[in-house]
Amino acid sequence: MKTAITVILCLVFAIQTYAQNTNDRQEVLKVLSRQNENWNKGDIKAFMEDYVKSDSLMFIGKNGVIYGWKATLERYLKTYPDLATMGKLKFDIQQTDFHSPTTCWVLGKWHLTRPEKGDAGGFFTLVLKKIDGKWLIVSDHTS
Repeated sequence: MKTAITVILCLVFAIQTYAQNTNDRQEVLKVLSRQNENWNKGDIKAFMEDYVKSDSLMFIGKNGVIYGWKATLERYLKTYPDLATMGKLKFDIQQTDFHSPTTCWVLGKWHLTRPEKGDAGGFFTLVLKKIDGKWLIVSDHTS
């Protein structure tokens, strides 16, 4: 009898965990989709709404590490001053990995189609945390 109860409890836990991961993965993918849409509208400020508004935000790029939401926003505005430089963004999500119920790691490719400036692309890894029920990017390493 104890074995049957243990098996049932394990199955219930496994099903709940799978359902949570499926829902959370969909929410993380919505964040990335929203970012893609905002970028393609030319709205960097809306694009930044999915980053944690904190000095602890970490952006790692070819020039090193930038800390903080405001500094990251300023970097994007300086690096992409106009629509021609921004181009049209496309993400290709390679992998999502939930390290805990509140932490997700994402690996993806990015590509900018820029007829006037030349295309650009590379890879990115993101760490998102679920803060107050909302998935937010806390670390972005883009190359």
